[in-house]
Amino acid sequence: MKPQEDPRRPLRRHIELVVIGTSAGGVEALLARLARLPACWRLPVVVVVHLPETHESRLAQVFGERLPSLSVREAQDKMPIEDGTLYFAPPGYHLSVERERCFSLSCEPPLNFSRPSIDVLMYSAADVYGPLLAGLLLTGANQDGAEGLRAIHAAGGLTAVQDPALAHAPAMPQAAIAAHKPDFIRPLGELRELLLELDADHAHGC
Repeated sequence: MKPQEDPRRPLRRHIELVVIGTSAGGVEALLARLARLPACWRLPVVVVVHLPETHESRLAQVFGERLPSLSVREAQDKMPIEDGTLYFAPPGYHLSVERERCFSLSCEPPLNFSRPSIDVLMYSAADVYGPLLAGLLLTGANQDGAEGLRAIHAAGGLTAVQDPALAHAPAMPQAAIAAHKPDFIRPLGELRELLLELDADHAHGC
């Protein structure tokens, strides 16, 4: 499928943060795309994956082993957001971005049956970064992230969703497309190229 680009939001633009939300089938999707990012990658990336609250997350460990060129961390309260770092939301907490460009964790009730909630992350990141933010929504089995992605769009940020026809679980990208017109609807294999283009301002030395 060809990219659906909003002419008001050219791809070659300055982006300072990427937020990604996913659920069912998302770990495999992320590994397939992020494992191929170059060593010169510089943008910070924050990811919410729906996980059972009662289980310890090993996402930072697994991705750290697969992505030796990136710093991979589980986000902690008051941790500053740094370039070239991949952050995962810890299970059982909502993850938000603060004005000081650091994280905050909260135990507020689940949103869309999820904690961490993709919407919570995207709402807060849109409020702080505005047009400097890019949001991606991948495979998933509920509607979490649809309103958050719309908030990014309303703040002037760039939005992209995985093509639901090719997603492991299409409900999440379908909900996002119904909520607003994303700037891009792409197969999973093309989202890596989108990420590389978003990082173009930082990757002149590649």
